[in-house]
Amino acid sequence: MKRLILMRHAKSDWSERDTSDHDRTLNQRGQESASAMGDWLRQNKLQPDHILCSDAARTRETLQRLNLGDVPSTFLRNLYLAETDVMAAALRSRTEACILMVAHNPGSAMLAEMLLAHAPDHPQFFKYPTCATLVVDFDITDWRDLRLGTGKTIQFIVPRDITK
Repeated sequence: MKRLILMRHAKSDWSERDTSDHDRTLNQRGQESASAMGDWLRQNKLQPDHILCSDAARTRETLQRLNLGDVPSTFLRNLYLAETDVMAAALRSRTEACILMVAHNPGSAMLAEMLLAHAPDHPQFFKYPTCATLVVDFDITDWRDLRLGTGKTIQFIVPRDITK
């Protein structure tokens, strides 16, 4: 069994007009959402064995605010605004049982939809808003065997579900 926790970065700060897209950090709401999502992951004992994270500032800050402890992490430039094939290839290169991937839209939303056998019954799933998190299991023993449309949704959550 393999598990993917697929998270879109938290809400970014657009107030600095001179900052490049890659270097944008989180706004206050994003910081709070990322911290709340980290609390939720820990409370639900969803501890990844490895983290794949875009090297953009907002994904790095999202990850830092999750406060997951000393989990081995790989920061990848090719996950920055990645398409689904790049994201899937990054997964297929891993061996760990549980991977957290922190990335961007539209890739995260598209990958989530493509991986699942059945979409979760959640009004925000197809929008995949900032800090949306999908927990999905695959009945495989090797990530190289990952196939589209085979994932089983364990949980899909957005920050508003836990910060109301």
